[in-house]
Amino acid sequence: MSIEKVVIVGSGQAGVECAAALRHNGFAGSVIVLGDEPDLPYQRPPLSKEFLKSPTDSSLPLKGEAFYGQHAIDLRLGVVAERIERDARQLLLAGGERLAYDHLVLATGARNRFPPVKGLDPCGVMELRTLAHARAMTARLDRLRHVTIIGGGFIGLEVAALLRQRDIAVDVLEAADRLMGRVLSPLMSDAFVPIHEQMGTRLRLATVATEVAGRSVVLSDGETLDTDAVVVAAGVVPNSELAAEAGLDVANGVVVNDRLLTSDPSISAIGDCAAHPNPWGIGTIRLESVQNAVDQGKCVAARLTGNDQSYDALPWFWSHQGAAKLQIAGLAMGMDDAVMRGDPSTGKFSVFVYRKGRLIAVESVSSPADHMVARRVLAARQSIPKEIAVDLSVDLKTLVPKPAA
Repeated sequence: MSIEKVVIVGSGQAGVECAAALRHNGFAGSVIVLGDEPDLPYQRPPLSKEFLKSPTDSSLPLKGEAFYGQHAIDLRLGVVAERIERDARQLLLAGGERLAYDHLVLATGARNRFPPVKGLDPCGVMELRTLAHARAMTARLDRLRHVTIIGGGFIGLEVAALLRQRDIAVDVLEAADRLMGRVLSPLMSDAFVPIHEQMGTRLRLATVATEVAGRSVVLSDGETLDTDAVVVAAGVVPNSELAAEAGLDVANGVVVNDRLLTSDPSISAIGDCAAHPNPWGIGTIRLESVQNAVDQGKCVAARLTGNDQSYDALPWFWSHQGAAKLQIAGLAMGMDDAVMRGDPSTGKFSVFVYRKGRLIAVESVSSPADHMVARRVLAARQSIPKEIAVDLSVDLKTLVPKPAA
């Protein structure tokens, strides 16, 4: 059937990018974007970076408000989708409205995961996922002297670095035996320990909170912390309930094929909620990054406008933790070796990550040139031998594949 009406559930980076790409590709039908938050669609990464330093909403919007009207994108904010009626190709909204679609795009994102800790009340702790969360956190900063952060991933460590800049004491609790273990090589995880310790952050690895009671946080090692606030940054859970209730395949996200189609050919899923086969990883994975959201939005828009192709964009990420600017190209999944280029004590270095002798990822700190070389080499399906990667006398830019004539 011809597609004349596309409904996108989710007004984050993936959903907005899909809508914009549809118009860019010449789609002339109806495009409706539903967002459950009241704010104009905004960037999430700055919430744990620039926003906490200097809270202002002006630099956050993904697009200016006029963009949506100029491109005939029907943006509906503060709207919750309650049920998908697949046989009728309709979406039931809170309040009873039924919205028909020819193709439905699920860009429902994810929410923070709350670990099973006795006394941990979601209403009584701070978290950082939405603009509302960021506003609530910034409103409390001046009254805080000590903060306990549950989770030593990107968000937890970014917040820790910003709190230390305000001379707020911080304890970071990480259940694993290393920082950012889900995404980084052990070499890079180890390199970030002194970075945060030099900021004055107390890192407690292989440690969890067992109970939160008022201003007290009881730890698994028996110690009790006296704290002004608890920040939960223990990963996220994909918002896949809408898909599951509609009978779509769900497993750590909405399961899609290499075209980002769900088990229903009239429904796609993109962004943080989509579990997809990724040629850069192993098996079906779910990525939480701006790059993935943008590129998946564009991939679905291309398919709906006649350019059907598999999703194979190179993953890349970034994180700002104090003076350390971390950039990652590729995925370290299944790695069996890694080598260091440069000296971590200088604050500028990279880790080259390998699987069976082949380069699969490069993690760089304050080394943008290494990162850009890595992205181009990996995207070209090329590799860099370990002995070359560690040799500082070699200009890595000379290894970048030349574009085809």
